[in-house]
Amino acid sequence: METELNKKIINLKALIAIFVTISLVIYSEQAFEAAVNGLHTWWEIVFPALLPFFIIAEILMGLGVVHFIGALLEPLMRPIFKVPGIGAFAVAMGLASGYPIGAKITGKLRREKLCTQVEGERLVSFANTADPLFMVGAVAIGMFGQPKLGLILALAHYISCLMVGFILRFYNPKTDNKDAVQSQITETNILKKAFNELYKARRSDNRPFGQLLGDSIRESVNTLLLIGGFIILFSVLTEILTSIGITNILTSLIAFFLRPFGFEKSLILPIISGLFEITNGSHLASQSSAPLGQQIIITSGIIAWSGFSVHAQVAAMVEGTDIRLKPYIFSRILHGIFASITTFLLLKRLNLNLENLVTDVTNLHGEITLTLGYWERFSQMSFFLILLLSSLILLSLIIHIIKRITIISFHHFN
Repeated sequence: METELNKKIINLKALIAIFVTISLVIYSEQAFEAAVNGLHTWWEIVFPALLPFFIIAEILMGLGVVHFIGALLEPLMRPIFKVPGIGAFAVAMGLASGYPIGAKITGKLRREKLCTQVEGERLVSFANTADPLFMVGAVAIGMFGQPKLGLILALAHYISCLMVGFILRFYNPKTDNKDAVQSQITETNILKKAFNELYKARRSDNRPFGQLLGDSIRESVNTLLLIGGFIILFSVLTEILTSIGITNILTSLIAFFLRPFGFEKSLILPIISGLFEITNGSHLASQSSAPLGQQIIITSGIIAWSGFSVHAQVAAMVEGTDIRLKPYIFSRILHGIFASITTFLLLKRLNLNLENLVTDVTNLHGEITLTLGYWERFSQMSFFLILLLSSLILLSLIIHIIKRITIISFHHFN
């Protein structure tokens, strides 16, 4: 029975591949334009934005700095999210640098047995997020023309992300394996523990710095080439599906779910596009004829969902590990729903006069810009990363000190 099912799946994959190939030939002009647009997005935005952080992440792991940070953050991450402290580095890099660096770091942690299979599945599900400069620069300013909306989108995105991370702490399937070290901070001196972890990791790696730097650059560039391929591929696939008319079939299905919530039909095309790629979906949402509040809510959901293009990148980042993607896909759906609801509540709470913002949006002429130069973007992302890690470490140390005081007081009174 299972063999027959596998045969049907293989046949289906082959038919899909043939269908896509024929479509590429028929709609070659549209496919070429979509590929150029995807290449532009990758080369102008994704490559320069992610390359430095990919290289830095590789170097920090090779030097043992990530293990040092992990030991310091264990008192925070383990009780709240049921992931090792070292996972906080993946979360911080994901928050600061965007898709898919959180997944890349999680995959590396799992390969080095620094987290269990289930911990890796928890971690990749909420460490892979959009970066704040994309939401503020590209979406709020570049697409909607309103910097104020960037704060709402970012707050909704990160609040809902943390909600998903907390919910996933209860994800504990029976297949949970026990092959990774469940590191707990048992030493009184947490700094001593952190430095011991740093020295141990550095001795284990033992590559000269020159080799470490070269390996980091080589692996980072190869990873970004893979990401570029996914961006171009899904840009082409989205355009082909639109040209063929498959989007029209999906329209009636999505309209059925939108109708009870009062959303306009003009948001259906952005949702369909956002299923595959967040930039195009967000742009189309900003250009729809729906009320601005509805545009923002749908855009927030699209960004949180992140699109099949990012999902494929995540699958590639965790390739070679036993991390399963079903929890990740579930978390993307959950994140999209939570982000949309949180955006709605924030719009109500902040009581923005959206009617006055509409006139500014109409002057954009459909242009997408990041509004920031490369060095300004890089410096702001670096500052956000340092600030975030420093805040998490400070909070973790406070929690550790409180625990130690509680334990000492307990022993004193007993």
